[in-house]
Amino acid sequence: MSEVQTVANPDVVTKYKIAGEIAGRVLEQVKALAVPGAKIADLCVKGDELLNEELAKVYNNKKVTKGIAFPTCVSPNDCVAHFNPLSTDKEAEIELKTGDVIKISLGAQVDGYPSILADTIVVGESKVEGAVADMIAAAYYATEAALRTFKPGNRNWDVTKVVDEVVKDFDCVPLEGMMSQQHLKDTMDGKKKIILNPSEQQRKDFESVKFEEDEVYGLDVIVTSAGSAKAGPKDTPTTIYKKTALTYQLKLKTSRQAISEIQKKCGNFPFTVRMLEDQKRARMALQEPLNHGLLDAFEVVYAKQGTPVVQLFTTFAITKNGILKFASAPAPDFTKIATTKKVVNEDLVALLNTSLRTNKKKKKAAKTEA
Repeated sequence: MSEVQTVANPDVVTKYKIAGEIAGRVLEQVKALAVPGAKIADLCVKGDELLNEELAKVYNNKKVTKGIAFPTCVSPNDCVAHFNPLSTDKEAEIELKTGDVIKISLGAQVDGYPSILADTIVVGESKVEGAVADMIAAAYYATEAALRTFKPGNRNWDVTKVVDEVVKDFDCVPLEGMMSQQHLKDTMDGKKKIILNPSEQQRKDFESVKFEEDEVYGLDVIVTSAGSAKAGPKDTPTTIYKKTALTYQLKLKTSRQAISEIQKKCGNFPFTVRMLEDQKRARMALQEPLNHGLLDAFEVVYAKQGTPVVQLFTTFAITKNGILKFASAPAPDFTKIATTKKVVNEDLVALLNTSLRTNKKKKKAAKTEA
């Protein structure tokens, strides 16, 4: 009998949890190192080193694969995601400054079960005010409301709507076309997807899906202040890729060696070029597999209006007892996040006041007493 590969299996839950705990500990360590004068490239290297150190401590006596599910990225200000410069890139010299709004994302996987998370902090500031404070609050409450919308029978469009409605109360908008995806064993891009702030064409083309019990998702909420919500690449070099399921007989020996190394070290999870043995030749070696669809590129994306964006990423499961978080950023300290705005929609306030978990034992006891 084959092993159940969903959270219906307690062993799978344990692996997601361990991966999430590792990701959470490393995130906090990277956040502590994100001080004025620190180089972003150094933080990315350190985050990956810490992930590998933590992963080396678990499942040592069993034949269980372990690894980085998403390389450490530190994306500043209007940079939305995937900023992970190599030492040879000019971007490697960028240092953090007081007031920089940085998104730190990373993830670990145990036995192919990935737990990924992201948080946003403001460098060197003891108190955050104005539009950035509003965005942090908007992303947090939108995430919490969205999580409570992932119920069996609900649809992806329900989440899209809830996030849109919450952030409006903070004079914010979700970044256009950003996607969240179902997580499965050995992959973070399952068939079921959620899109935020879709364009008219995306709304027409995007598939409607229904949530089911025992599914795992990575919820990616990225918001900006009201205005243009579009994002796109600039000229920053791409450093993160992921192997696809496609096959092709590569002609170049260096390309074949690179794909073999990627499969051995990273499987189907995203990797940074830094992970490859020969970084100098890596970009050239990856060009052929990229041209033939063997790799997906995670481009470095920027908000087109040039203003900062805020991101929160949460990995969680839909269970019979409600939502179970595996990896998530801590709640903002609202004594230091000085927003004057709040959720005013009564239905959303009621939703946020519900628990993520349902205590079925307590309900049963109450019914017996009645």
